[in-house]
Amino acid sequence: MNFFTQFGDKLYSTFIEDDRWMYLADGLKTTLIVTFFAVIVGVILGFLLAVIRATHDKTGRLKFLNFLAKIYLTVIRGTPVVVQLLIIYFVIFASINVDKIFVAVLAFGLNSAAYVAEIVRSGIMSIDNGQFEAGASLGLNYTRTMIHIILPQAIRNILPALANEFIVLLKETSVAGYIALTDLTKGGDIIRSATYEAFLPLLAVALIYLIMVMLLSWLVSRLERRLSKSDRG
Repeated sequence: MNFFTQFGDKLYSTFIEDDRWMYLADGLKTTLIVTFFAVIVGVILGFLLAVIRATHDKTGRLKFLNFLAKIYLTVIRGTPVVVQLLIIYFVIFASINVDKIFVAVLAFGLNSAAYVAEIVRSGIMSIDNGQFEAGASLGLNYTRTMIHIILPQAIRNILPALANEFIVLLKETSVAGYIALTDLTKGGDIIRSATYEAFLPLLAVALIYLIMVMLLSWLVSRLERRLSKSDRG
């Protein structure tokens, strides 16, 4: 009984006393906001980069833009996301009073865009060239063929991979505390600093991330099953 009493006291001092659980709640809200808007940035920029790269690969056009895109992808994919976050906050915006959430969204969005771009490009390149010829026979130019014929098929093929990229992005946001942004992980660290108890707050953070990832993974698996059923149909 003594064990349960001590454990209950630790739970109370860690989460209930002084409403410390609010650090986790507020941190979770920040994490979800950053992830949501970073996904939007990553998808928009990633699709743009993918179209530029795929257009160059298929037609030889957009050489300069393709050159810039390859440099971007090499740099972003070749450096840690936490270093990119620190550079954007402490170097690029060093002399500007900028919102930390905006910096986090920008950093994680730019990082995710590089991976989204390669996923989308692989989807575009997997579409048979006959589809472009079919678009031309219907009187569509390259751009309209890409928008109306190629991209819808490519998106269908890469949806599970894109969803998994967003799961990775959610976990990557855990380093946002490096710029003093009170995300979920930072919220747990604040509780740890206040109570000198590391196990419970970090366990709570890990469980919350685990629940979110399991939920997203379940949604991805349902999406994959639905797509496979429609393919068989």
